[in-house]
Amino acid sequence: AMHRIFGGGPTIYKEGGSEERGENARLQAFIGAIAIGDLVKSTLGPKGMDKILQPMPGQGGSRANATVTNDGATILKSIWIDNPAAKILVDISKTQDQECGDGTTSVVVLAAELLRNAQILVEQRMHPQVIIK
Repeated sequence: AMHRIFGGGPTIYKEGGSEERGENARLQAFIGAIAIGDLVKSTLGPKGMDKILQPMPGQGGSRANATVTNDGATILKSIWIDNPAAKILVDISKTQDQECGDGTTSVVVLAAELLRNAQILVEQRMHPQVIIK
């Protein structure tokens, strides 16, 4: 009887939804956040590249509404993200913009690189307390 309480039960996911656990979930979080950092990294500096932002089909936009920018904050506000770790990087960017008004791209790239290095240490099975010391 006890196993019925914890196992089975109704499904709470939308159709096509799934659940990630353990290593898979951690890997997905790292990948999503690092991808956001890589997305805006190429816009940094005097030779930073511009990005073309186009509205998604069905959002009322046309090619005439495309925006060309190399501003990391604008790019991050314009993209749709469903990865929780990547959303945190966008929040970091927004906070940086509110507090300082500048450095939004730099703070995202820095955080993404910290996560890239953290991923390597996690893959080596290093305990977080060892890393902190």
